[in-house]
Amino acid sequence: MAARTKDKVVERWRSDRVQREVTLARWGTFGQPILFFPTAGGDAEEIERWQMLDVLAPLLDAGKIKIYSCDSVAGKALVTREGSPQHQMWLQNQFHHYVRHEVVAAIRADCKQPDLEIWTAGASFGAYHATAVLCRWPDVFARALAMSGTYDLRRFFETNHYTDDFFVSSPQDFVPQLAGRHLDVLRTRYVHLVSGEGKAEAVWESWAMGNALGRQGIPNRVDSWGPQWPHDWMTWRKMAPQILGEWTR
Repeated sequence: MAARTKDKVVERWRSDRVQREVTLARWGTFGQPILFFPTAGGDAEEIERWQMLDVLAPLLDAGKIKIYSCDSVAGKALVTREGSPQHQMWLQNQFHHYVRHEVVAAIRADCKQPDLEIWTAGASFGAYHATAVLCRWPDVFARALAMSGTYDLRRFFETNHYTDDFFVSSPQDFVPQLAGRHLDVLRTRYVHLVSGEGKAEAVWESWAMGNALGRQGIPNRVDSWGPQWPHDWMTWRKMAPQILGEWTR
């Protein structure tokens, strides 16, 4: 990724919300800011190692986008079984608040725009978080690109006891309950749910999430790429530049 080192910036700080050191990486100098969530237990620089920035280089170099990425704190806790299932649910909610109040503040400060709207993106678990934070804070996040998303996390928690932290951070659960101004603003936003149908893909999860959004009048599109596209970076490296390129024409 030598082509991107010239404009790469990495920040680290301790977050009291998630009770650990966190990392935020940035690539690009101008353009629409996009917060790219890692997969499962990935870190802020995962997209660099998997060559996502190579395929996004034309958009970065043209000044159309700036990419930011943070550690997948909640996803890593879930994968490594940190603490109890209820602790993992608490951390999932705290992770979203860390994104809203700390990551957003850092992005806006970097862009020197205190009310800047941000797009989100991610694959697998990253798609879940990209969708969730937009639905929770549509006054901050404007669009979400959710690739090969996993939206029903119940099977990962190894419990039958789900706390309020789980429900307030799970878009399939809280979106049907939304009303008032929150829903009004969310209806001006857009979620693009795209998935393959190849190995390890679960396109039905994207359809379920899209249906939950659609029933509330929230603009979305479910896009199936077919059985030749597996749940893998080769798929996401094709999806992201194509869709983000369409968004930034």
